[in-house]
Amino acid sequence: MDYSPVYRGALLIVLSEFFLVCSGMVIKQLSGELPTEVIVFARNLFGLCLLLPWILRKGTRAIKTERLHLHFLRAAVGVTAMTCLFYSWGHLPLAQAALLKQTGPFFMPIIALWWLGERVSGIVKWSITVGFVGVVLILNPGEGTLNVAVFIALFGAMLGAFARIVIRRMSSTEPAKRIVFYFSFFAAILSFVPAMLVWTTPDTEQLLWLVLMAGTSTAAQLLLSKGYGLAPAGQLGPFTYSSVALAALFGWMLWDESLSMVSWAGIAIVTAAGLMAMKGKKVVSK
Repeated sequence: MDYSPVYRGALLIVLSEFFLVCSGMVIKQLSGELPTEVIVFARNLFGLCLLLPWILRKGTRAIKTERLHLHFLRAAVGVTAMTCLFYSWGHLPLAQAALLKQTGPFFMPIIALWWLGERVSGIVKWSITVGFVGVVLILNPGEGTLNVAVFIALFGAMLGAFARIVIRRMSSTEPAKRIVFYFSFFAAILSFVPAMLVWTTPDTEQLLWLVLMAGTSTAAQLLLSKGYGLAPAGQLGPFTYSSVALAALFGWMLWDESLSMVSWAGIAIVTAAGLMAMKGKKVVSK
């Protein structure tokens, strides 16, 4: 059966979110033992190492590019977003960290309009408004004061949305593996100095966890880059919500985490907003 680019892109995004949640679980496991900066550096360094066999097989022609400035921009924004995300994985309940990450897709149509010229319909505008109402319910501020990790997660989500739009900008000429290679290359360099300032040498068990994290994160990045190369960013954004259910399930199974009814109501509203955004994109594309 011949599926449209939107459906294929959606499947890749869902798989990407699964691997991202797996990575988040490893980060949560390590966060009490290693500084976030060290984890971020290890992820990028090991991710780069995992791509070396591909470079050796394909040769330097595989990484030849005329858009080096966009690769560097994506890495600079992406590594900052990654640091925020890793911090939130380690300092918030797994499901809440995943939920806060879902504010990113609501920034994407706005950035896509500004940079790529992708139209934003009235339905999409309403979906963004409704989505942020759902986010407020998910945060459930009535239960107490918000900690700094919440705001770091929100800032990371916004930067992550911008990084994904950069991917969309490059996807016309840059294949997924090249995008991921340059991200890992530049991100490893950019994350080196912060890691050295707080360096803690991992033991053997921690090293194995870090390799696993790098593998799942790299898989997530490859699938993400390929997915966003198949369809408009604003159209695929709602499928990133799949990480919400996965994070809630794994958080409950492994750490006995649970969400309040108010938070579940917020999830429902955010999901509905995502469906509204998809409908709005279909209207625009006709």
